[in-house]
Amino acid sequence: MVATKWYVHPVIAVGVIINVFILGLAIFWSHDPQPLWRLLVEDGIVEWMQFLCFVFLAGLLGFLAVEQWQREPKINLQLLAFVGLTALVALAALEEVSWFQRVLHVVPSDFFAQNNRQGETNLHNLAMGKSSLHKAVLLKLIAVVGLTHNLILPLLARKRPAVRTFVEKFGLYLPPLSASIIYIVLVALSHLLIDHPRKGELGEVFGAVHYLVTVVAAYFFGVGYGKKPVFAESRDSRNVATLFCMVLVFMLMTGWILSSGTGAAAYIATHPGFGAE
Repeated sequence: MVATKWYVHPVIAVGVIINVFILGLAIFWSHDPQPLWRLLVEDGIVEWMQFLCFVFLAGLLGFLAVEQWQREPKINLQLLAFVGLTALVALAALEEVSWFQRVLHVVPSDFFAQNNRQGETNLHNLAMGKSSLHKAVLLKLIAVVGLTHNLILPLLARKRPAVRTFVEKFGLYLPPLSASIIYIVLVALSHLLIDHPRKGELGEVFGAVHYLVTVVAAYFFGVGYGKKPVFAESRDSRNVATLFCMVLVFMLMTGWILSSGTGAAAYIATHPGFGAE
């Protein structure tokens, strides 16, 4: 089943709605610093939503790796892709919350205190000259990979289906072009309409939600994917999709609750100059 329109599946549609809601919330709060900080600060709503998306996605990719091994118990490109992506996304989740440093009130080691631009226990904020690893390298790499995966390859695949087949040989997938365009437009709007030192967090959460829903739509339900998905088209698969949509909304609510429970407001109060990174 290969489809290109985002609204062909409710999982992608709900992901788009959540991203639009988050951008709308940021715009609504853009003239009021306190709630906007609550949205974008470390351990805030957006960051916890990213963490939840990454954790959920890592779990799903791990499930796909096990499923792939049970279907075909040998090491191949598909299995390596699932295992590699599981590890990468799990790492992103832990980096997002600095390996639970603030949640557990862990004092960073001397190395991170001296070399991390925010004094946190994570790798992506390690200092690189006047910048950080995140800004100097990772953001540029993410931009190149993101544009290639979401625009260039899907556009080529529309005229040359062999491009999609080639990508899928490596165990990967291409997101529906329409969903990708919406994602990129939302990122652009967040930079144009929001004046805040941490507005880049919006683009990151849009990406986390976008990849969560397109991975699920492709590998589990066959949207824009030429190989056999986990769930064939049936009443049960539609019920699973509905339940997954409910989980997405619940994750947003949970991120909101966690932003209070882990003390985002207290973090702002004790770090009056925070927000440069």
